[in-house]
Amino acid sequence: MNIHPTAIVHPKAELADDVEVGPYSVIGEHVKIGRGSRLMAHVYVDGWTEIGERCQFYPYASIGTPPQHLQYKGEPTTVVIGHDNIFREYVTVNRATVQGGGSTTIGHHNFLMAYTHVAHDCHLGNHIIMANAATLAGHITIGDHAILGGLAGIHQHVRIGAYSMIGGCSAVGQDVPPFMRAAGGYRTKLYGLNSVGLRRHGFSHERIATLKRAYEVLFRSGHRVAEAVRLAKEEFKESDDVLTVLAFMEETKRGVCKSVGREQEDED
Repeated sequence: MNIHPTAIVHPKAELADDVEVGPYSVIGEHVKIGRGSRLMAHVYVDGWTEIGERCQFYPYASIGTPPQHLQYKGEPTTVVIGHDNIFREYVTVNRATVQGGGSTTIGHHNFLMAYTHVAHDCHLGNHIIMANAATLAGHITIGDHAILGGLAGIHQHVRIGAYSMIGGCSAVGQDVPPFMRAAGGYRTKLYGLNSVGLRRHGFSHERIATLKRAYEVLFRSGHRVAEAVRLAKEEFKESDDVLTVLAFMEETKRGVCKSVGREQEDED
């Protein structure tokens, strides 16, 4: 274990043998850190926080601090972080509330750029990218391989689907289904599929074409949402991708972002 002499590590904290703790970092009593993880200078980790293997924390990251929630009374809620994650400068991750389930979770292979914020009771999947100053309010769920542009702000209880992409400076107040692109200031809207991202992840031309046809039925057919979902179920019942989108839409509590017209969607 390589702990800088200026670092403060509580004697009850559990650190794997090869964890590196840089200058002026502070590690709290209930923290657990897995093998190969590295904390650079001025990193603060507190609370009931469990960090997996090979994670990197850049200067001034603050992990496991209390939720910014008026009803929090010091309960032992948690932050659970998986393996191979990168947390750049000034990233903040808050632990959860009892009311929200008791745990803030981050999966594996995620890249959180400088100044990003993960609030209480959020749940992030794997291979997610949050660009600089992207901000999550409480109770947000983000699916695998999603990308959030810089300065994007996500409203509490919103869900961001897998393989979706959120444009920079977007204010997202409703759910963004899997595989979609979304952007906009005050009211974020859908701009079709995240086709470039899907191709980069190995989606075939046929899968993307099917999703595009389903998008037209769901968001541009003029039907109410329930009817559009019913029609899409009938037409695309053999497509697992479309069924994933439909299941996501049926579970929404805040509603799903509306789509721009075809003439406003840029080609990709």
